[in-house]
Amino acid sequence: MKKLLLLLLSVSAFSLASKAQDTVKTTSDAPLVISGSVDAYYKYDLSGHNNIPTSFASDNNSFSIGMFDLALKKKVGKASFVGEVSFGPRSDQSIPTTASTNNHIQNLYVSFDVTDKFNLTGGYMSTFIGYEVISPAANFNYSTSYLFSYGPFQNAGFKATYTFTPAVSLMVGAFNDQWNVYTSAHNIGAFGAQLMLAPVKGWTAYLNVLTSNNSTPTSGTVLDLTTTYQITDAFKLGLNAADYKASNGAGDGGYSGVALYPQLAVSKIVTIGLREEYFKTKDVTSGGTTTPGNSVIGSTITANIKSGPLNIMPEFRLDHDKNIGSFINKSGDPSKSASQFLIAAVYAF
Repeated sequence: MKKLLLLLLSVSAFSLASKAQDTVKTTSDAPLVISGSVDAYYKYDLSGHNNIPTSFASDNNSFSIGMFDLALKKKVGKASFVGEVSFGPRSDQSIPTTASTNNHIQNLYVSFDVTDKFNLTGGYMSTFIGYEVISPAANFNYSTSYLFSYGPFQNAGFKATYTFTPAVSLMVGAFNDQWNVYTSAHNIGAFGAQLMLAPVKGWTAYLNVLTSNNSTPTSGTVLDLTTTYQITDAFKLGLNAADYKASNGAGDGGYSGVALYPQLAVSKIVTIGLREEYFKTKDVTSGGTTTPGNSVIGSTITANIKSGPLNIMPEFRLDHDKNIGSFINKSGDPSKSASQFLIAAVYAF
């Protein structure tokens, strides 16, 4: 009897050990997810000069490259990581480091699911502020908005996210006090939060805040609203509104603005979209002198023509400035308006 019992225990133990090994093997062999994009473009400013001062696509009358972007993701059990690197002019402009320290890192962070509803994440992450992102594969328009260009691109820090329901979640975090750098000689002096709401099917809204009160160039408070609503299968509407009040000791300043993004799918492969943006820089006072802010209205119409992973993006943009002088015309004289045409090819994988 004892021998039979010992035999049964041995078989059970061996079976449990085998199952545990199978589980570990299955979990550790979870696939590594690889994604990314490559892009190239041609742009021509109708004045013959490079006028519009938003991020990326800065070459004029030239066949130019954007960037090669490569992201790796893997999750084992409750732990996961994301590593993303990029190369090219668009990458260089989004990671403002010197040639000697340029490491091409767009994202590098780890996450842990404490529970199904509670997640902790730390590292160098794409910012949670704003509507548009660095990679052109995730944007509808190829050129970027003023709100995107003036706001943060990345934040280094630690955040905690709690999902109350599929329709409500809250993120709070502490971050380095300077944007767009993965190392900092300053303090962990910035704090942020994001409230996600999904009131009805197809509608998602994000209420964001990022604030710091240090002597860095990016000190201040950003209040941001980002929302999208898939109203019908063919019509989608997006909105981004933000206000940034600087507090860097240089007479304050900052910006505010709003951008509307209506998009209409006219066929299975063609979607037409408009970005209508109003953007204003705030007054800056220095040495008893106040420099008034300026405002601009930017109208951008873009087509997305897709064939599998390839997206061809013809785009026309017209920006109109409140004050003469921000742009120049064909003769090189100051102008209130600027217009450009571009066509881009973005391949996402």
